[in-house]
Amino acid sequence: MKQEEISYYIAVDLGATSGRLILASFDGKKVATEELHRFKHPMLPIGGHLFWNLPGLYNEILEGLKTASKKLEKLGVQARSIGIDTWGCDVAYFYPDGTLAGLPYCYRDPHTTGAVEKFCQEIPKEKVYEKTGIQFMDFNTLFQLYTLHKAGDNALHNSDKILFIPDALSYMLTGNAVTEYTVASTSQILNPTSGKLDEELLEKAGLNQKHFGKLVNPGYKTGILTPEVQHATGLGAVPVIAVAGHDTASAVIGVPAKNENFAYLSCGTWSLLGIEVPSPIINEKGFAYNFTNEGGIDGSIRYLKNICGMWLFERARTEFKDAPEDVAELCALYTQSNIDSIINPDDPSFANPSSMTEAISNYCERSNQKVPETPADFVRVIFRSLAYRYKEVLGWLRELSPKEIDTLHVIGGGSLNAHLMQLTADVLQMPVVAGPTESTALGNILVQLRADNRVKNIAEMRNVAINSTETKIYIPKI
Repeated sequence: MKQEEISYYIAVDLGATSGRLILASFDGKKVATEELHRFKHPMLPIGGHLFWNLPGLYNEILEGLKTASKKLEKLGVQARSIGIDTWGCDVAYFYPDGTLAGLPYCYRDPHTTGAVEKFCQEIPKEKVYEKTGIQFMDFNTLFQLYTLHKAGDNALHNSDKILFIPDALSYMLTGNAVTEYTVASTSQILNPTSGKLDEELLEKAGLNQKHFGKLVNPGYKTGILTPEVQHATGLGAVPVIAVAGHDTASAVIGVPAKNENFAYLSCGTWSLLGIEVPSPIINEKGFAYNFTNEGGIDGSIRYLKNICGMWLFERARTEFKDAPEDVAELCALYTQSNIDSIINPDDPSFANPSSMTEAISNYCERSNQKVPETPADFVRVIFRSLAYRYKEVLGWLRELSPKEIDTLHVIGGGSLNAHLMQLTADVLQMPVVAGPTESTALGNILVQLRADNRVKNIAEMRNVAINSTETKIYIPKI
């Protein structure tokens, strides 16, 4: 294949604990990726609160872009574009001169505890759900903004722009402010039927639509790198594309599905279980089950429920003694225990405890179940609890879904966990297609490909996803 037939793209993929920069090449049929820069970005505990180090994130992105620039120079090519995806809900505040107004709060900060109940004293819960179709969680952007407004927060009240994290980073790279649809849809401020931010909800936080950037869909060209960024990185005037800025939206775009009768499980720090539908599902049963309608590609809806995911495992493993450090070996301990205790992964006690193992033990004791003692016990409790929670939520989803669901596609890092995948297939009595682990970055790149006219529609994007990934199928054994 001729060199000029290959095009190159840069994906910045930020999770809630680590980030990476990926260089992707596309030959017309499949995407090949190379990770150029990986870094951790822990929450910052300051003054009794938890923040994100946004300047640090920005600096890590610049470092990654420097590495990409050197790599591209060796290849004798230019990057066609850059796209950024991150977690949802959290926002950054900027003064009129473009400088950052303080550090963004982390969604795990406890300052929003009880915010849903306080806000819904002003607007009934049913009305908020009717407007937004979003599940209620204290850290949703609406309740973060409301809490800060009531506290008289200076950064909020003096800011000129309020931008979601991927949009904030794009703004810092280009100087242009936009609000990308999929990440805005996580906020519980966006009306999925009208596709606009709701003025009544914003007013309760002392804000209006002018505080936010222009609302755009995935594939919009936000701008080009500023001269300062070009100089700092060695890259030229590369466009920054507003991809599906919410990482789960990008991940779902990267699902290598061959038909529509599937549910997806984005399995990482969070587990997000849902389906793709053409329009919002907002009804009493969805409200009762606390399902959410988030934005997807081409105006589609990701109808899903958030479930606490591998956060339980990741936090617990830091406390284990005399246990393997290798993750695969640690997961294999599942087979060395027979404990049958089950926890509810979404119980508030697991949100951010000082000790996860202690929180799990206390839950089991309160519910009159056997208390785990060994690392193997804790691993088994966590994996079984997740699988049975998936079964419960999938049952609700089937009640609400307008289509049949006969396969579960698991994407993200959790798809590598063979023990959890087989257990999930057994508990759900359904084939589980595991992979790709890099679906978020793939979805990010697929939107860039379409913005670059290398693919035309979602069908072609799915074909590229199928060509570009390897999956493993788990069939129920029990």
